[in-house]
Amino acid sequence: MTQTIHARAVLLDMDGTLVDSTAVVERLWLAWAEPHGIDPATVLSVVHGRQGHQSMAIMLPERDHAINLHENDLMLANEASDVDGVVTIPGAGAVLDALLPFPHAIVTSANVALMTARMQAAGLTVPAIAVTAENVSASKPDPEGFLLGATLLGVDPEDCIVFEDSGAGIQAGLAAGMRVLGVGQHAAAHSPTYRVDDLTQVAVAPSADGFTLTID
Repeated sequence: MTQTIHARAVLLDMDGTLVDSTAVVERLWLAWAEPHGIDPATVLSVVHGRQGHQSMAIMLPERDHAINLHENDLMLANEASDVDGVVTIPGAGAVLDALLPFPHAIVTSANVALMTARMQAAGLTVPAIAVTAENVSASKPDPEGFLLGATLLGVDPEDCIVFEDSGAGIQAGLAAGMRVLGVGQHAAAHSPTYRVDDLTQVAVAPSADGFTLTID
Protein backbone atom coordinates (compact mmCIF):
# COMPACT_ATOMS: atom_id res chain seq x y z
CA MET A 1 0.00 0.00 0.00
CA THR A 2 1.37 3.41 -0.99
CA GLN A 3 2.01 5.81 1.89
CA THR A 4 2.65 9.56 1.68
CA ILE A 5 4.57 11.24 4.50
CA HIS A 6 5.07 14.97 4.98
CA ALA A 7 8.37 16.12 6.49
CA ARG A 8 10.77 19.06 6.62
CA ALA A 9 14.06 17.18 7.06
CA VAL A 10 15.61 13.74 6.67
CA LEU A 11 18.32 12.26 8.89
CA LEU A 12 20.06 9.32 7.25
CA ASP A 13 22.09 6.58 8.82
CA MET A 14 24.91 5.31 6.58
CA ASP A 15 25.80 1.62 7.10
CA GLY A 16 22.90 -0.59 6.06
CA THR A 17 20.83 2.42 5.00
CA LEU A 18 22.82 4.14 2.25
CA VAL A 19 25.80 1.79 2.05
CA ASP A 20 25.92 -1.99 2.36
CA SER A 21 29.11 -2.60 4.33
CA THR A 22 27.99 -5.89 5.86
CA ALA A 23 30.84 -7.90 4.36
CA VAL A 24 33.66 -5.77 5.77
CA VAL A 25 31.96 -5.11 9.12
CA GLU A 26 31.42 -8.79 9.77
CA ARG A 27 34.88 -9.76 8.46
CA LEU A 28 36.75 -7.36 10.73
CA TRP A 29 34.57 -7.77 13.81
CA LEU A 30 34.62 -11.57 13.70
CA ALA A 31 38.42 -11.42 13.43
CA TRP A 32 38.50 -9.10 16.47
CA ALA A 33 36.19 -11.38 18.48
CA GLU A 34 37.92 -14.70 17.74
CA PRO A 35 40.82 -14.33 20.25
CA HIS A 36 38.26 -13.46 22.94
CA GLY A 37 36.21 -16.59 22.27
CA ILE A 38 33.05 -14.60 21.60
CA ASP A 39 30.36 -16.47 19.70
CA PRO A 40 29.95 -15.09 16.15
CA ALA A 41 26.17 -14.88 16.55
CA THR A 42 26.66 -12.64 19.59
CA VAL A 43 29.06 -10.41 17.68
CA LEU A 44 26.68 -9.95 14.77
CA SER A 45 23.76 -9.19 17.10
CA VAL A 46 25.71 -6.39 18.82
CA VAL A 47 27.95 -4.51 16.41
CA HIS A 48 25.53 -3.08 13.85
CA GLY A 49 24.56 0.55 14.43
CA ARG A 50 26.77 1.20 17.46
CA GLN A 51 30.13 2.86 17.91
CA GLY A 52 32.82 0.21 18.20
CA HIS A 53 33.89 0.96 21.76
CA GLN A 54 30.30 0.54 22.94
CA SER A 55 30.05 -2.81 21.15
CA MET A 56 33.27 -3.92 22.83
CA ALA A 57 31.95 -2.84 26.23
CA ILE A 58 28.81 -4.91 25.73
CA MET A 59 30.75 -8.01 24.70
CA LEU A 60 33.58 -7.60 27.25
CA PRO A 61 31.85 -5.86 30.17
CA GLU A 62 34.68 -6.42 32.67
CA ARG A 63 37.41 -4.93 30.48
CA ASP A 64 38.96 -1.51 31.12
CA HIS A 65 37.15 0.91 28.81
CA ALA A 66 40.43 2.62 27.95
CA ILE A 67 41.38 -0.56 26.09
CA ASN A 68 38.09 -0.43 24.20
CA LEU A 69 38.73 3.16 23.16
CA HIS A 70 42.21 2.30 21.92
CA GLU A 71 41.06 -0.79 20.01
CA ASN A 72 38.15 1.17 18.58
CA ASP A 73 40.62 3.65 17.06
CA LEU A 74 42.46 0.73 15.47
CA MET A 75 39.20 -0.80 14.24
CA LEU A 76 38.08 2.49 12.66
CA ALA A 77 41.39 2.79 10.84
CA ASN A 78 41.13 -0.80 9.60
CA GLU A 79 37.55 -0.28 8.45
CA ALA A 80 38.44 2.93 6.60
CA SER A 81 41.23 1.16 4.71
CA ASP A 82 39.17 -1.94 3.87
CA VAL A 83 36.28 -1.18 1.54
CA ASP A 84 36.29 -4.53 -0.26
CA GLY A 85 32.66 -5.50 -0.74
CA VAL A 86 31.21 -2.07 0.12
CA VAL A 87 28.34 -1.26 -2.28
CA THR A 88 25.44 1.15 -2.44
CA ILE A 89 21.99 0.28 -1.14
CA PRO A 90 19.67 0.25 -4.20
CA GLY A 91 18.06 3.67 -4.66
CA ALA A 92 20.40 5.52 -2.28
CA GLY A 93 21.95 7.74 -4.95
CA ALA A 94 18.57 8.78 -6.34
CA VAL A 95 17.22 9.60 -2.86
CA LEU A 96 20.28 11.70 -1.98
CA ASP A 97 19.95 13.59 -5.28
CA ALA A 98 16.23 14.19 -4.67
CA LEU A 99 16.94 15.52 -1.16
CA LEU A 100 19.48 18.11 -2.33
CA PRO A 101 16.97 21.04 -2.23
CA PHE A 102 15.78 20.06 1.25
CA PRO A 103 17.32 19.88 4.75
CA HIS A 104 19.04 16.54 5.23
CA ALA A 105 22.08 15.13 7.03
CA ILE A 106 23.93 11.90 7.71
CA VAL A 107 23.93 10.71 11.33
CA THR A 108 26.40 7.84 11.60
CA SER A 109 28.34 5.97 14.26
CA ALA A 110 31.35 6.06 11.92
CA ASN A 111 34.01 8.74 12.17
CA VAL A 112 34.68 11.18 9.32
CA ALA A 113 37.42 9.06 7.73
CA LEU A 114 35.31 5.90 7.71
CA MET A 115 32.18 7.71 6.50
CA THR A 116 34.12 9.31 3.65
CA ALA A 117 35.80 6.03 2.63
CA ARG A 118 32.57 4.04 2.52
CA MET A 119 30.49 6.70 0.80
CA GLN A 120 33.19 7.10 -1.87
CA ALA A 121 33.47 3.33 -2.30
CA ALA A 122 29.71 3.18 -2.87
CA GLY A 123 29.81 6.09 -5.34
CA LEU A 124 27.73 8.37 -3.12
CA THR A 125 28.19 12.03 -2.23
CA VAL A 126 28.37 12.91 1.47
CA PRO A 127 25.69 15.48 2.40
CA ALA A 128 26.91 18.92 3.45
CA ILE A 129 25.89 18.27 7.06
CA ALA A 130 27.06 15.14 8.86
CA VAL A 131 26.95 14.05 12.50
CA THR A 132 29.73 11.52 13.11
CA ALA A 133 31.36 9.77 16.05
CA GLU A 134 33.48 12.87 16.69
CA ASN A 135 30.38 14.99 17.37
CA VAL A 136 28.59 12.98 20.08
CA SER A 137 29.27 11.73 23.58
CA ALA A 138 26.81 8.81 23.40
CA SER A 139 26.32 6.19 20.69
CA LYS A 140 23.03 4.95 19.28
CA PRO A 141 20.58 3.86 20.72
CA ASP A 142 21.04 7.17 22.54
CA PRO A 143 19.15 9.86 20.55
CA GLU A 144 21.93 12.47 20.89
CA GLY A 145 23.12 12.20 17.29
CA PHE A 146 19.68 12.58 15.75
CA LEU A 147 18.76 15.47 18.03
CA LEU A 148 22.02 17.21 17.10
CA GLY A 149 21.28 16.63 13.43
CA ALA A 150 17.86 18.25 13.79
CA THR A 151 19.42 21.22 15.59
CA LEU A 152 22.04 21.69 12.88
CA LEU A 153 19.29 21.63 10.24
CA GLY A 154 17.09 24.02 12.25
CA VAL A 155 14.13 21.62 12.15
CA ASP A 156 12.02 20.38 15.07
CA PRO A 157 12.39 16.65 15.81
CA GLU A 158 8.74 15.91 15.07
CA ASP A 159 9.22 17.30 11.54
CA CYS A 160 12.15 14.95 10.80
CA ILE A 161 12.16 11.50 9.25
CA VAL A 162 14.99 9.14 10.19
CA PHE A 163 16.19 6.52 7.69
CA GLU A 164 17.67 3.58 9.65
CA ASP A 165 18.28 -0.15 9.39
CA SER A 166 19.59 -1.32 12.79
CA GLY A 167 17.81 -1.89 16.06
CA ALA A 168 20.06 0.59 17.86
CA GLY A 169 19.46 3.25 15.21
CA ILE A 170 15.69 2.75 15.08
CA GLN A 171 15.53 2.99 18.88
CA ALA A 172 17.57 6.21 18.75
CA GLY A 173 15.31 7.81 16.17
CA LEU A 174 12.14 6.95 18.05
CA ALA A 175 13.69 8.15 21.33
CA ALA A 176 14.44 11.47 19.63
CA GLY A 177 10.72 11.90 18.97
CA MET A 178 11.09 11.34 15.24
CA ARG A 179 9.34 9.08 12.77
CA VAL A 180 11.58 6.31 11.50
CA LEU A 181 11.67 4.68 8.08
CA GLY A 182 13.18 1.23 8.58
CA VAL A 183 15.32 0.12 5.64
CA GLY A 184 15.92 -3.55 4.88
CA GLN A 185 14.50 -6.92 5.81
CA HIS A 186 15.71 -6.85 9.42
CA ALA A 187 14.27 -3.42 10.28
CA ALA A 188 10.71 -4.66 10.82
CA ALA A 189 11.74 -6.55 13.95
CA HIS A 190 12.51 -3.20 15.65
CA SER A 191 9.11 -1.55 15.07
CA PRO A 192 9.96 1.45 12.87
CA THR A 193 7.13 3.81 11.93
CA TYR A 194 7.38 2.79 8.27
CA ARG A 195 9.45 0.18 6.41
CA VAL A 196 10.90 -0.46 2.96
CA ASP A 197 13.08 -3.22 1.53
CA ASP A 198 15.41 -0.66 -0.05
CA LEU A 199 15.40 2.97 -1.17
CA THR A 200 14.04 2.28 -4.66
CA GLN A 201 10.65 2.31 -2.90
CA VAL A 202 11.06 5.96 -1.80
CA ALA A 203 10.23 9.03 -3.91
CA VAL A 204 10.74 12.66 -2.83
CA ALA A 205 8.61 15.59 -4.03
CA PRO A 206 8.30 19.23 -2.88
CA SER A 207 5.24 20.37 -0.94
CA ALA A 208 3.93 23.67 0.35
CA ASP A 209 5.91 23.44 3.61
CA GLY A 210 8.72 20.99 3.11
CA PHE A 211 8.44 17.83 1.02
CA THR A 212 6.66 14.52 0.82
CA LEU A 213 8.06 11.02 0.84
CA THR A 214 6.01 8.52 -1.12
CA ILE A 215 6.64 4.92 -0.11
CA ASP A 216 5.51 2.11 -2.41
